[in-house]
Amino acid sequence: MSRKSRKGYYVEGEFVAAGSELDQQFRTEQKGTEAPSRTELKTASGALQKLGEDLLTLREDLFVALPLPETLQDAILLAKRITNFEGKRRQKQYIGKLMHRLDADALEAVAAALRLQHSQSAQHTALLHRAERWRDALIADDDKLGPWLQEFPATDAQHLRTLIRQARKEATLARESGVEPATGVQRQGRAYRQIFTLVRAQLISSSADSPS
Repeated sequence: MSRKSRKGYYVEGEFVAAGSELDQQFRTEQKGTEAPSRTELKTASGALQKLGEDLLTLREDLFVALPLPETLQDAILLAKRITNFEGKRRQKQYIGKLMHRLDADALEAVAAALRLQHSQSAQHTALLHRAERWRDALIADDDKLGPWLQEFPATDAQHLRTLIRQARKEATLARESGVEPATGVQRQGRAYRQIFTLVRAQLISSSADSPS
């Protein structure tokens, strides 16, 4: 005979079984208000399941710093190694169950680590987009070099000018050879890539030097 799963809810990381003395105490303290509904409990459980699955995407340096029990750590590491779809699904469900055992502090630490990773990822993406815009502007318009050098005076101006001239030459040769700009082939020129690398490095350096 299979054992029925316990019904209840979590309060500050502590499981409160439905119908228990603690459950009745909470009901009394709430002055007649109802305990979490089934829908609310299902939503909370789903949130913990999602949080556990998100842990699979967490960077190693952030993961190892979390105050997680060894059982959960091992379950997550195993899930990363599983390639079978059904096997991975079952392992994720197991991780979700283990997440219910974490206290409030551990859950907040997990959420904070995921927020930090998302924030850093978003910042990295924004920086790449900014580098792309500057690269395209510098190649397309001579008037953009002055503002760039004013904002990033550490740039090797002569080297950048040389790269810009070379990138334009590469684009001209690509057009003359019958390659349409829409194909993007001209963007594979060496100078084009080097300008992006130079611009990105300056943006990263400037970001690192900026006060937090």
